[in-house]
Amino acid sequence: MRKFGVFSLFLFLAILIAGLYGSIHDQITYTISPEYFTKFKYRQFGFEPSWFGGDRPTVAIIGFLATWWMGMFIGVLLGLTALIFPDHRAMAAALRTAILIVIASSVAFAVFGGVYGRLHLAATGVDWWMPKDLKDQTAFIIVGSIHNFSYLGGLCGMIGGIIYLLRRWQLDKRQNRLVETSS
Repeated sequence: MRKFGVFSLFLFLAILIAGLYGSIHDQITYTISPEYFTKFKYRQFGFEPSWFGGDRPTVAIIGFLATWWMGMFIGVLLGLTALIFPDHRAMAAALRTAILIVIASSVAFAVFGGVYGRLHLAATGVDWWMPKDLKDQTAFIIVGSIHNFSYLGGLCGMIGGIIYLLRRWQLDKRQNRLVETSS
């Protein structure tokens, strides 16, 4: 029963962390390309900045809404995997590290996406939809690349987190056998 509690709390926290990540992420990318939001994301979400008190709060809400579901997806898969641990304490400890792997991977991929967008995509062009009246096409492409790579980073981080959980479980199991045989 305690493992179900850990799973439930972890799922809630994964959703919250993903949403907050999206909000912060979008504040940064808004700084790089406001047009990505004003000419694309606002339309995509059907939002008007005046509804939420201006651009920055609207961008934060869009960021949360664009990423919370990734937290749910990642939280379910990591949480279910972590049920292999023998007790709720080991499960919780392993999940803390697994979620840090996901966050680190998402950030690293986002940074790479920015560099790749700036150095490659902005020079070669993209086949994405872009508004015709852009003032800064390069910044729009960079932000699009950051967003795409960040999602990829979340998925790769989730896979890394699952691998970590399985290896940690194997190591814990092996150590427990060594303790039992030496007793």
